[in-house]
Amino acid sequence: MSTQRTARKIAVGVLVCLSVPDPVWAQTAANAVSSDSPTPAAAQAVPGVQEPAGPPATPRHTGFKALGKDIVTDFTELPSKQNLVWAAVGGGLALGVHPADDNVNEALVGNSTAENFFKPGAVIGQLGTLLGAASVTYAWGRLRDQPKISHVGMDLLRALAVSEGITQPLKYATQRERPDQSDKHSFPSGHAADTFAFATALERHLGWRYAVPAYVFSSYVAVSRLPANRHWLSDAVFGSAVGIIAGRTVTSRETQPFPINVAFVPGGAEIVFTPNLR
Repeated sequence: MSTQRTARKIAVGVLVCLSVPDPVWAQTAANAVSSDSPTPAAAQAVPGVQEPAGPPATPRHTGFKALGKDIVTDFTELPSKQNLVWAAVGGGLALGVHPADDNVNEALVGNSTAENFFKPGAVIGQLGTLLGAASVTYAWGRLRDQPKISHVGMDLLRALAVSEGITQPLKYATQRERPDQSDKHSFPSGHAADTFAFATALERHLGWRYAVPAYVFSSYVAVSRLPANRHWLSDAVFGSAVGIIAGRTVTSRETQPFPINVAFVPGGAEIVFTPNLR
């Protein structure tokens, strides 16, 4: 496949990623603390004294009806300036590494060391594996009455749903042939998108101290698709960007600020990193 044709397909992928139509309805405002909880006398408002605003309560357990509404809301919030920047960065990087696709493929495919080292990535990065981990996290929080854990599980499920909702249409829209010529659903990598969505959602809840291993795991899974001859390098690169977009969109209403943001400055933009070690 020619460089020009693939470049056009990657550009189409960036545009499709951001052109999600608005659904008919959206979710209501964030969950509030139960109204029947008594208010301590010490917490009563005092005239002339402004009480400091505490952090919002962790949402109580929500069921699958709420999950469906949240997912619809997530898709309505996909079109945003931050997601546009991340899609542009991912698309630019994919275009940048595209000329090396063939060389990387030739170096890794048939390399027994690479194939053996990355072979587990095909299984542990599957959608079913990730859905199972997210479901177990959610169920554990429900059974143990731990809302913070069930909240993490719900956000992981939502991140995977949004990731797949972006990835699958892109695969059929771009029609890029896989390196092994098995089909034309190569771009972008679903394994890369789903694992990076998973890692990004975890980072928002656990902080960088615990999320770094998740991103290392995501990178391992993304690269594992290359020696397996299932994806090109540019597929994995843009798939990673899709996952980051999905994870950030799902957790955009969390109280903690994003540690990595894009700030617009005169003449361009800059990436700002603010560590949040919890």
